[in-house]
Amino acid sequence: MRRAGRVAGTPAVVVAVLVAVALAGCGSGRGDDGGADQEGEARTLTVFAAASLTQSFTEIAEEFEAARPGVTVRLSFGGSSDLVSQIQAGAPADVFASADTANMQRAGDLAVAPEDFATNTLQIVVPPGNPAGVTSLDDLTRDVRLVVCAPEVPCGAATVRVANAAGVDLDPVSQEQAVTDVLGKVVAGEADAGLVYVTDVAGADGTVEGITFPEAAGAVNTYPISVLQDAQDAALAQEFVEFVTGDAGRRVLEAAGFGAP
Repeated sequence: MRRAGRVAGTPAVVVAVLVAVALAGCGSGRGDDGGADQEGEARTLTVFAAASLTQSFTEIAEEFEAARPGVTVRLSFGGSSDLVSQIQAGAPADVFASADTANMQRAGDLAVAPEDFATNTLQIVVPPGNPAGVTSLDDLTRDVRLVVCAPEVPCGAATVRVANAAGVDLDPVSQEQAVTDVLGKVVAGEADAGLVYVTDVAGADGTVEGITFPEAAGAVNTYPISVLQDAQDAALAQEFVEFVTGDAGRRVLEAAGFGAP
């Protein structure tokens, strides 16, 4: 006669283990094809993006994470030229969003099939009350403390194009490596005026004033985004690119003042 708790001579503790394994298999989340259900799996995406995208991409990343439990988006912002140099030096990144096509082209084969997703134009930025009385691009040639982006940075390249087309000679007191640095100096009262993007002024929450000038229409910057060749999670990177270029990303970008590509 068999004792309770034994099956064909197998010790009860072994039976318990076998039952536990069987139950674990039933609740493992495997689909009919035997593959593991990856919903909620911890995954990290690293995105390098132009400084002018800071507010917009922070919001887009939050929405992207909310729609994908377990996904974390790590954002690294800076001047597009600096970001390209980091990528070329082997910095780990999955996605690159540049403030111009020139720096995306510098990435060469490291950028896989870039897609344009936004446009931006320059605006003169001044402290509240505009103490220097700047009203036009010509006024920036007067005795004012002007801050601009360095020529290798997209906003700096746009500044050069605008100045050349208008035939004006700008003499800035400093040239910055990121458009956020230009904005910061105006906010801090270290400059009478600067040249930044329309979106930077809009996102400054009233700490500065923006002055539109007609010559800016001749230097529109197009923003491309791309999965990087050495992406650790290329599939997730492509999902992010599609999110940015899709309706959700477009809504956030338009609200920030970016134009359509």
